Amino acid sequence: MADVHSPSVRSYNMSRIRSKDTKPELLVRQYLHRHGFRYRLHTATLPGKPDLVFPKLCTVVFVHGCFWHCHEGCRYFVVPKTRTDFWMNKIGRNVANDLRQQSELVALGWRVITVWECELKPLTREATLVALVNELTSPPEAAQFVN
Repeated sequence: MADVHSPSVRSYNMSRIRSKDTKPELLVRQYLHRHGFRYRLHTATLPGKPDLVFPKLCTVVFVHGCFWHCHEGCRYFVVPKTRTDFWMNKIGRNVANDLRQQSELVALGWRVITVWECELKPLTREATLVALVNELTSPPEAAQFVN
């Protein structure tokens, strides 16, 4: 099956995809800031440069896109029909990097929370953000790790 876009249009579209300050990430940041949380952004000294770092809580939050991080069972993760091998290798590397970085963070004593893009869709957004606040305010030993 051929791509519906020309190579130049597809290239342009892909170049517009950001790794920082994505809409899902901004939603989470704005909600947490409104609820009194203060955090650091994309701390380069930590494995994986977490999207949000809460030093006082010793917690990091990753806001993952369902496609780019292979959210299994999610309707927003679809295997591309063109250049499938290339994309599956790329996404597979992302998943492997995510697992490695999360285990490194846990070994350093950080609590890791992952919020998926699909959980921030309008119907589930409020429940997801309330659960995130509850997770952040719970004691570390009682917290469950969201993945």
